[in-house]
Amino acid sequence: MKNFFGFDKYNTNMKTEIIAGFTTFMTMAYIIFVNPAMLGETGMNEGAVMTATIIAAAISCILMGVLTNYPFALASGMGLNAFFAFTIAPEAGWEGALAAVFISGIAFLLLAWLGLINKIDDAVPTSLKKAVAAGIGLFIAFIGLKNSGIIIGDADNLLALGDLTETNSLLAVIGLIVTASLMALKIKGAILIGIIVSTFLSFFMGLQEFPTGVSSFIGQPASLSPIAFQLSFSNIFDLGIVTIFALVFVDLFDTMGTLLGAGARAGYLNEKGNLPKVKNAMIADAIGTMGGALLGTSTVTTYVESTSGISEGGKTGFTAVTVGILFLVSLFFAPFAGLVPAEATAPALIIVGVLMVGSVKEIEFDDFTEAFPAFITISFMPFTFSIAHGIAGGFIAYPLVKLFAGKTDELNWFNYALGIISILHFIG
Repeated sequence: MKNFFGFDKYNTNMKTEIIAGFTTFMTMAYIIFVNPAMLGETGMNEGAVMTATIIAAAISCILMGVLTNYPFALASGMGLNAFFAFTIAPEAGWEGALAAVFISGIAFLLLAWLGLINKIDDAVPTSLKKAVAAGIGLFIAFIGLKNSGIIIGDADNLLALGDLTETNSLLAVIGLIVTASLMALKIKGAILIGIIVSTFLSFFMGLQEFPTGVSSFIGQPASLSPIAFQLSFSNIFDLGIVTIFALVFVDLFDTMGTLLGAGARAGYLNEKGNLPKVKNAMIADAIGTMGGALLGTSTVTTYVESTSGISEGGKTGFTAVTVGILFLVSLFFAPFAGLVPAEATAPALIIVGVLMVGSVKEIEFDDFTEAFPAFITISFMPFTFSIAHGIAGGFIAYPLVKLFAGKTDELNWFNYALGIISILHFIG
């Protein structure tokens, strides 16, 4: 392994790489609990989703480490799982949603293999990419606030503040305060620790009974049989035309941004600002998405939390391999997931929303032709409860305002094509 991963070349060693891998795992392990809760909204078996989430993440991390020798970790992506659960599944069922994810993985693989990823990424304006991330952040935070009872439906005003003295809402508020405090203190694994603390508090607050025996925490993982290979390709015809595009684009924006950001942090970018072996990294991401869909989980993507391990000295693919091994070990703690209530995962959704909304600072709000499409994208997602509607709205608004402002030199054929496709989405 020393020779394969080039420890001497990168001035590192196995101990450093293992510590870096453990750090990355701690910062992203919250997905083990959050993803089943999110996909469970579609009627999927949460235990099976947890097993699928873990195995897909483990295989993808190991694949990334071996194919690229980069310390980048992967798992089912936040935002993409919300897209799966609240936009695609209601239209095509979770079986159809898995088929859509699989098809998007094939499209992603072809784009990476043909070297078209960078060209497409360059053709989409930065303001829309950042707006998509921010809009999904608001959408995820809204789900967390709703699931916890902090925000409730209201006949007169659509939404209202819930009763924060109710036990479930109170637990979510406490969990949010704990997690936010840990984040402010820059504690590694703050979101995961917040979920665990909230879960234990739920026993003392009477939300659930105390577990009995070690078997409540450690044991055999749930079977994949209820969800594995249950893809339904016939149902994808129920989806709007922009939905598959959106799955590919959101994964593309997310992955490219993460790879370049983490690559810069690790010092891997060349003099042109490009990441060598980006094609292999994209292929690993695409294979992870297709494999995850077959197992029964949402789109797998590269995690920005990889930078936490890089900050601890991780420089090679062995860091990613370590993360993959730790995911496999976590399979034996599967029973614990059944003890995690929705109120314990809600703060995690809100905190992730905070992190994603931060991308708005890179939008040029002084330029109305950039600000308006970005605002449409961001606002449509939570207000229409659809990530696809937000993306489509932004893709329509961008070429329109640029045309009216006489800034046609800032447009390309791809912007027009996306606008037309998005119009068809709303008509459909």
